[in-house]
This record gives sequence, C-alpha cells and structure tokens, in this order.
Amino acid sequence: MRYVRIIGLTATMAFALSACTSDRNETKSSQTFETQSVPIVVATNTLPAPTIEVYKDASCGCCKEWIKHLEQNGFKVEAIDMPDLSAVKTKYGVKPEIQACHTAVVNGYVVEGHVPADVILKMLKDKPAIVGLAVPGMPMGSPGMEGPTKERYDVLTFDRAGRTTVYAPR
Repeated sequence: MRYVRIIGLTATMAFALSACTSDRNETKSSQTFETQSVPIVVATNTLPAPTIEVYKDASCGCCKEWIKHLEQNGFKVEAIDMPDLSAVKTKYGVKPEIQACHTAVVNGYVVEGHVPADVILKMLKDKPAIVGLAVPGMPMGSPGMEGPTKERYDVLTFDRAGRTTVYAPR
C-alpha cells in the first residue's frame, strides 16, 4: 500500500501581458497569456516492502519471471532453490489440486503459483482468515507466464482442509 502526500502546490498561473511591455503606453488589440508551471514536490510514505520467500527449482524460467514481477511491484524477494518442492508444499498445506511450479510465503500466508502482485497486496491488506492464495497450474498470461495468448484464470483462496474459493478472477 502506498500513501501519497502532496507537500508542494501545483499551480498554473495565467498572466495578462498586454500592459507588460517596455512601453507601458503601448496597447495591443488582444491580450497575451503565458502559463508557468510550478513544480510538484511529492513525498511518498510507503510501508516497508513485504519480504516474500519463494521456493522454486533453480532452472525454472517462469519462476524467475514471476520474481521479477514481484520485485517490480515492491516486494523484497528471497529465492530459495530446491530440487524437490514436495516437502515445502506439504508443510504449507498446498494440496495437489492447487499446486503450481513454485511456493512462496509472505507475512504468514502461502502463495502458490503465478499469483499477481496486486492480489497478494490486497490479501496482505485485507488479512482474510485463509492459509493463502493459489493460481493452480501455469496459465498463460499470468505474471511470469506472459506470451502471445492470455487465458482466463482464477486466483483462489485455500484453507487447511483444502477448501477453495475464488478470490480474484483474471
């Protein structure tokens, strides 16, 4: 979440310059206006970037692209390369039906697969009573899976019992 506070003013001022010549007695048939922009000074009060641990296979290109997506959206990423993620998925309650190529953990929530950063941020803000979010499989067009086509997909919530609900359709 980012908050923006305006410290300066943005103003555009129009000045009538018909009488602003070296010869004060000179008149013009039409008034001339100039505008001058006053610079904006903006300070952003941002919350500390959330740190997200991403468990992935070292050779997975789409995982690397998803990590770039997260970083571009303010996350601090700690990537942990593992040859087998099954123990991580079991530990965090990610059932086979919702599994994808990588598993992440942020502020106590689990993020499975190519979940968009804005949806993760929404979850962190809303703090729902869930284990986490998942985008099962690897849908084309999801972050890290960009390409010539884009599939519709759902970002799901999941709980310890394996129940899912749609959190954000995409």
